[in-house]
Amino acid sequence: MEKKEAQTGCPVTATIALIGGRWKTIILFVLSDHTRRFGEIAARMPSISRKVLTEQLKELEADGLISREQFREIPPRVEYSLTDLGKSLSPVLDEMAAWGKEKVLNV
Repeated sequence: MEKKEAQTGCPVTATIALIGGRWKTIILFVLSDHTRRFGEIAARMPSISRKVLTEQLKELEADGLISREQFREIPPRVEYSLTDLGKSLSPVLDEMAAWGKEKVLNV
């Protein structure tokens, strides 16, 4: 997160600095119930390019919201999961999903 955004004192601005953008909240939601491999995440987000997904995963890891575990296997295996900080967003993401179902999708 940029220091300038954190220094505003606005908690919404600080949160959006971490999870804002087109893909980060979706990635966090995809990881909210399982540890997943890169291909599993990509399959659940077909409109994101592999390059952008890689960049977003790196940013989320750098911000401490997800962890990346690489296994020394052949073929190589990498798994992504939420950290405790990332898990703390689960109630927020669940509420966003419920609101989207009710207000946007009318399900």
